[in-house]
Amino acid sequence: MAGPVFGFHCSHEQHAPSTLLRHATLAASAGFTAAMCSDHFHPWSERQGHSGHTWSWLGAALATTPLSFGTVCAPGQRYHPAIIAQASATLAEMFPDRFWIAVGSGEALNEKITGTGWPPREKRQLRLKASVDAMRALWTGEPVTMTRDGVMVSRARIYDVPARPPMLVAAALSAETARWAGEWADALITVSGPRDDMRAILEAFRERGGAKPAYLQVALSFAPTEDESRAAAHEQWRHAGLTRDQLSDLATPLEFDRASAHLTPEDIAARVRVSADIERHAEWLYEDAAMGFDRIYLHNVARDHQERFLTACGERLLPALTHVD
Repeated sequence: MAGPVFGFHCSHEQHAPSTLLRHATLAASAGFTAAMCSDHFHPWSERQGHSGHTWSWLGAALATTPLSFGTVCAPGQRYHPAIIAQASATLAEMFPDRFWIAVGSGEALNEKITGTGWPPREKRQLRLKASVDAMRALWTGEPVTMTRDGVMVSRARIYDVPARPPMLVAAALSAETARWAGEWADALITVSGPRDDMRAILEAFRERGGAKPAYLQVALSFAPTEDESRAAAHEQWRHAGLTRDQLSDLATPLEFDRASAHLTPEDIAARVRVSADIERHAEWLYEDAAMGFDRIYLHNVARDHQERFLTACGERLLPALTHVD
């Protein structure tokens, strides 16, 4: 049985779009065959300082690299699902079988910019499912009219539909959401964390989703020294130490900075894989593969060490992972 696909994560919150495109090119040269990117309006922190438009960038990334790509977004508020259905269909038509889209209920950080308030989680999940159903209906190329759970579509039709619609992946941070997603999603994506939490999410998805694919996004910090790796994780990815509700409900980068100000480097190292040793990262990834994840996307949160990380991936990490099965 073939092992997992290893991909590179492109963080729009941390890099200018032009820089991120260069990283994607370097990732392909290093031997990665897959990539994904974030879709934010705001960064998590003022320290990150970037937030390019994902859908503008994806066309360039797919056209200039051989990588497959996916992104995680939240249709229903900032984006009308018909617009996301059209954007996804366009990418899937131009780049067959190279684009997937993951959907989640979103964060206030990005969605509250519309000024329409922030619904509770239960209403957001109902809105998400209605958005998913609208998108799938639009990908048939037939006219769609619907009104349900805050989603309204009136006589919309996508004329350029792909031969195969993009894989529709559910983003889940809890076992409860993963179990629900198993009923309707084509695949799951979750994030690295405590091993027991990851296992619970994966098992919950399998309860309803069976053998559908499961993807993992791994936040790691790789820099020249252990101290630099730890400091970079604390400086750039401090929100990893916040609660699930805080991640969903805080509305601005400044609010995130205030809420995470008390967190120490040790707190963040408990949530982000910190090591200057690429072989140690390989060991963690072997454990991810053994859990049953089909694709594993690597995100080096140490912003200033992307090229060094990609060189290490090409020379040592990816060759070591070739034999994972």
